[in-house]
Order: sequence, then structure tokens, then C-alpha cells
Amino acid sequence: MASTAPKMDRTIEDLTLNVTQEIHVRAPLEATFAALLEQLGPQNDTPEGKPMPLKIEPWPGGRWYRDLGGDNGHFWGHVQAIKRPALLEITGPLFMSYPVVSNVQYRLSEVDGGTLIKFHHKAFGLIQEEHRTGVSKGWNHIHARVREKAESKR
Repeated sequence: MASTAPKMDRTIEDLTLNVTQEIHVRAPLEATFAALLEQLGPQNDTPEGKPMPLKIEPWPGGRWYRDLGGDNGHFWGHVQAIKRPALLEITGPLFMSYPVVSNVQYRLSEVDGGTLIKFHHKAFGLIQEEHRTGVSKGWNHIHARVREKAESKR
């Protein structure tokens, strides 16, 4: 008979998630930051191209959430810090509806030819394997769309 008892021998690696990326954008800092807010907000979509608009309130303590209408939705996080156009930090569960906390950090800086985004997503909690393996695909898609949006506005 198979045991349904929870796994009790978790390591720190089982409980953490750490994604780090650098995104080079051939667009000015301000345009890149604006594209980031658009993509994290009303222009968000899935890697499969399905719309999944979110709302982001771009001020300290502002919410980041999916509004399904009729007072329904999914809370993703709060803006922990914002310094336009160089920093956006969000803390919360994000897309994970279980005991977990994430810190997402975007640091933008001017570089030769445009903007460099240094991205970090760190999480701690009971992270499901499907999220651990799929998270990079989602972030890669979001960041490619930010790059496209910013570069198209040059």
C-alpha cells in the first residue's frame, strides 16, 4: 500500500527557487521600463499566446493581481520597491497558490546601445515541481515581449 504521508526529508534546495537573467534591450531606459509595466500588466499573455491581463499598481504597496471581474481574481504580489525607471521589486506568492513567498527584482541600467535588465526571482516555500520546471519558460516569454515592445517604440 502506497503511503500518502507528506515528504518530510526536504532539503533547502527543495524549498527554494532562484532564477537569474540578464536581458539586453535596444531601447532607452524609460521606454524599457514602460514596456515592462505594460507586459506585467494589461498586455500580459501566456507563452501559448493566450491573453492573461494582470493589473499592476506601480507604487509602493501597490497590488499585482489578475482581475477576473465581479470581485474575483488571483493576488500575485505587492510592489515592494519602485524607483522609476531603474528598479521594480515585487513580493508575494505570484502564480503559486500554496505556502510560498517570492521576491521578483528588476534592475534596469543604461548600457551602450540601450538598456540592461538584471532580473532575479527568488522564492521560498513548498514549491511544486511543475512550477520549478516551468517558471523559466514563463519569464523568458515575458522578457522577450518586453524587449519586443520597447524596441518597437524606439
